[in-house]
Parts: sequence; C-alpha cells; structure tokens
Amino acid sequence: MTRTILITGTSSGYGKAIAEHFLAQGWNVIATMRRPEAAGFAGDTSRLRVLPLDVTNEASIAALVETAGPIDVLVNNAGVGAVGAFEATPMSLIRQLLETNTIGVMAMCQAVIPQMRARRSGIIVNVTSSVTLGAFPLAAAYTASKQAIEGFTGSLAHELAYFDISVKLVEPGYAPTTNFGANAIIPFDQLLPGDYADFARPIIEGFAAPALTTREIDVAEGVWNAVHNMTGQLHFPAGPDAVALAEAN
Repeated sequence: MTRTILITGTSSGYGKAIAEHFLAQGWNVIATMRRPEAAGFAGDTSRLRVLPLDVTNEASIAALVETAGPIDVLVNNAGVGAVGAFEATPMSLIRQLLETNTIGVMAMCQAVIPQMRARRSGIIVNVTSSVTLGAFPLAAAYTASKQAIEGFTGSLAHELAYFDISVKLVEPGYAPTTNFGANAIIPFDQLLPGDYADFARPIIEGFAAPALTTREIDVAEGVWNAVHNMTGQLHFPAGPDAVALAEAN
C-alpha cells in the first residue's frame, strides 16, 4: 500500500525538496504552504496534493487535517528565520519566531497524534537546524525557537513510543541556495547596531564563503532516512556541516 506523507512549508527550499524526493520514491505527498498558487513541483505530480496551511492559525490546521485524511508521516518543516544582535531583536519578532518555529510544530503534532494513536502507527519528523548542534552567534532568538523543539521532540518520542508512533529530529546545516534569508522576518542589517559591526564582519564573511554547506537533497535524504530508520535513533544531522558539528559535540 502506498503511504502518505504530509509536509509543511513546501513552497521552496528544504520542504519542496523533501516533497519531490518522496514523490520520486512513489509516495503520496500532501505538500502544504500558505499560498498554494505559488507551488511548482518537478517530476510526476499525479500523487501530489497541494493544500493551504498557516501553522500559526488553529482553524487553518484543523481544516487541513480534515481535508488531508489519514497520513502515515508528518514532517514539520515550516519555519521563519531571524539573524542579528539579540538586543536589537524586537520582542514582537521573537514572538513571531516562536509562534511559527515552536508553537506551530507543537500544534501540528497535536493535530495528527489522535489519528496515529488510534491506528497505533505513524511517524513524526521535526526539522530543526544545525544551530542546535553548536552555539552560533547572531542567532540567539532563532536558536531558542529551534532548541525548544529538540527538547520537545525527545520527550514526545518517549511518550508516543507506547502507541508505536516514532518521533524523530532532522537537523539541517546551512544551505546558501535556500530562501532562508528571504524568509527572515526582518532584514539582517536592521538587527545589527553599529557597535556590532566589527564583531559581525567575519561572521558575515563566513556566510558568504562557508567551508561546508548543505544541499536541499541532503535534507530530503535525511528525512527519508529518519522515516525508514527503525533503530530508535532520534537525531539525524543533514548535510556535511551539520554532521561535522554533531560529531564534534
């Protein structure tokens, strides 16, 4: 029987790559995003459904789960970014980060757990970031929003194992080709007071020429491995830079 995977945040970047990878492997894919009209997926899309979803809106989540029907795998990939000095980061922006990257993931899990529990089967994959594997400057609020999901996922994995539901973490590295910058709530330079210029310069230069980077396919394969790994492994770093960080810690 062909299995069904639901992925959040599939308009571009990692989410789109995950959707295309699972489609290529013969899965039924439900790809979600805020504006489905922006979708454009490569390959055979006969098993693809593109549905609207705002993970910060309870009514949107409820409507999606009702429309989607039974799902075997949930991948929580939707997220927003913010890079800059913490002291210059408005609390309103921090709340937006937490609402999407943290509460949104929790809300999606809560929405699909009942059907998985009733079937005593299912897999949840929460996509975080390599910032959870090693401290990274100028990303304190973003890191907090992702680190919270690391702890949440570890606890939830224990809780749901009783019902034969697996919960995993995929931790992508830095991919310059994704739209992370475009998804930032406020442009980087607006969150960088002048006193931080000398400190930030080498970090910005490092962004421009990183020693190791992650490709979208690395993350898609990381999610694939997480879904198919039956050993009880919780953490799946994705991309050579993420793997290097995980091995160093």
